[in-house]
Amino acid sequence: MVRRGTGMGGTGMTENRLATVLDRKVPFNDLSIQWQQIAVDVRQDFEMIFEQSAFCLGPFVERFEADIAQYLGVRHAIGVNSGTSALHLAALAKGIGPGDEVIVPAHSFIATLWGVLYAGATPVFCDVEPTTGNLDVAAAERCVTAATKAIIPVHLYGQSANMKAVMELAQRFGLAVIEDAAQAIGATWQQRYLGSIGDLGCFSFYPGKNLGAAGEAGLIVTNDDDVAKQVRSLRNHGQSERYVHQIVGYNCRMDGLQGAVLRRKLPRLAAWTASRRKLAERYRQKLLETPLVLPSVQYGEHVWHLFVVRTPERDRLRAALAERRIETGLHYPIALHKQPCLNHLPSAKLSFPSAEAWAAECLSLPLFTGMTEDQVDYVADAIRALC
Repeated sequence: MVRRGTGMGGTGMTENRLATVLDRKVPFNDLSIQWQQIAVDVRQDFEMIFEQSAFCLGPFVERFEADIAQYLGVRHAIGVNSGTSALHLAALAKGIGPGDEVIVPAHSFIATLWGVLYAGATPVFCDVEPTTGNLDVAAAERCVTAATKAIIPVHLYGQSANMKAVMELAQRFGLAVIEDAAQAIGATWQQRYLGSIGDLGCFSFYPGKNLGAAGEAGLIVTNDDDVAKQVRSLRNHGQSERYVHQIVGYNCRMDGLQGAVLRRKLPRLAAWTASRRKLAERYRQKLLETPLVLPSVQYGEHVWHLFVVRTPERDRLRAALAERRIETGLHYPIALHKQPCLNHLPSAKLSFPSAEAWAAECLSLPLFTGMTEDQVDYVADAIRALC
């Protein structure tokens, strides 16, 4: 519980100490730190891109696709213009369309289900686990009908969904599995990288992600040659060859500039992830004796895209941290079935208690590449003083 009317939590700080503390600021993210590590190489790449006019797809995207396919251990990696487009094209590549139902968790970013809607299918919400916020497979099984075509497990905050149970469920009912790994690049389940386990894996390289572009970009991965061929055509106006359009396609190509940035960042991802894990563990140790519900690692190797705590006093705590110049985030404050644009869906009329609790209580603390232990300590000390 956040203490009221006690200044800095009633700790008896002197005016000088309080002024020193309030002079500090901890941002939610600071992408300039990554840029400093890649700037020289990327500027050289950008010169070449402009000299070669390699703006849409092209050699820089192809090199990134080859590198990340090798990194993830998949046969095909197909660069697109966003994680949202990745989910859309993945649904189309699996033949999902009108009359089909696709099971999605009720606690996620809304892009998880945009692709289902864009394809003309119906998202069906299921509740999430109280401990992880990831899809509750037992709840998902209760949603299966004769119309169910696929399931989209989201690897929320950087931790794997229960993929053993997801894959067993999919096999039992003949469902396609489209992994939403937008927040989980580099995370593993049973020594396999997330995104490589289901029929297709979808990634977002939105700038704030663990592996972020200099704008919008995304990726689809698969080990199915036919699916890969379909996705490559779909992303490029449905072309099988230049100006021959076999299917209705889309303009979802990755820019050469984004391919260059991502290729320069990829070799640094392992070190960046190791740093995030150390910082997350420091948070956990510092906050153990607070009343906050701390993140629970249940499945695989977490990559800590977000460090999300829970408290019924979320809004008060967030406001108090903001007063101390500590930026926080909300991921996500409205459960999907409560979104106004989705109230026409049949399952939106149902209740999903765990998803609703996550939406009411979640608070994302600062965690980013280049964050210092001193910054973590400052955030944790402020929370301990306030709780």
